[in-house]
Amino acid sequence: MPTARRESIEVAALGELLRETEQHHGQYEKTHGKHNWWDWYAPYLGARLNGRSPEEAAAAADRYMEKK
Repeated sequence: MPTARRESIEVAALGELLRETEQHHGQYEKTHGKHNWWDWYAPYLGARLNGRSPEEAAAAADRYMEKK
């Protein structure tokens, strides 16, 4: 699997980002059918790590899931 070189993120910051991701994913789960959580988490985390706001990241994850 190809990997992109990224700036490193501190463990505490990563933990906070994962907590935030879980909260936004919870909103998605309330209105959508069964799915693999990691399929939603990946585009959300990618967007946040690239400087997008939580709302923009959630929208990006939602768009990704619509295409699956």
